[in-house]
Amino acid sequence: MGAMGPLAMSPAIAQEATMRVLTVTGQGQEQIQTTLAQVNLGVEVEAATAEAAQAEAARQSTEVVELLRDRNVDRLQTTGIRLNPQYRHFDDQRTLTGYIATNTVSFEVPIDTVGALLDEAVMAGATRIQGVSFRARDEAIATARDVALRNAVADAQRQAQTVLGTLNFQSEEIVGIQINGAVPPIPLPEARLAQFSDAAAATTPVIGGEQTVNATVTLQIRY
Repeated sequence: MGAMGPLAMSPAIAQEATMRVLTVTGQGQEQIQTTLAQVNLGVEVEAATAEAAQAEAARQSTEVVELLRDRNVDRLQTTGIRLNPQYRHFDDQRTLTGYIATNTVSFEVPIDTVGALLDEAVMAGATRIQGVSFRARDEAIATARDVALRNAVADAQRQAQTVLGTLNFQSEEIVGIQINGAVPPIPLPEARLAQFSDAAAATTPVIGGEQTVNATVTLQIRY
């Protein structure tokens, strides 16, 4: 039996070298209703001394936190504690005029309760709402992610069928799958609210919206 030549290939290697593969990427998404509000609010106090500013901010913050705990909010945590000097500038001179203390917390509640709770928080001592954003519950996001993935796979398969059918090829089997994205959606932000005035107002209306969960799937199809 003669020796195999340097350019000879086994049948398996030859088949692999000539295997034709189409790579397609499909996109999928699913819309879900937001049901939770993520709130960041705080207390801002100005006083002549640092001690007075911090003490009053601590007092008002305690009242706000006690209210939030009484209302059984979720994911309550401190997000910031700041104490800054305030200056007046005149004729290139800087004069210390006082201090501003700011304490902020974040929490999460159902959307249908957030408006009334914001009003209660203001009455308890909150002076600023740093921001409100909306999101769906984790279970709803997980379900929507599954739907988005299925939609992405179907989209990739439709693309492959269109291309191969146009070229008179037949798909044989899927030889590679890659999930490129099924990321939980970013909470939808609302406009930042300005500092509250002392005037009484009706219950703050808060309306949620929809979130989009996106997914991307790449298929490698032998034909």
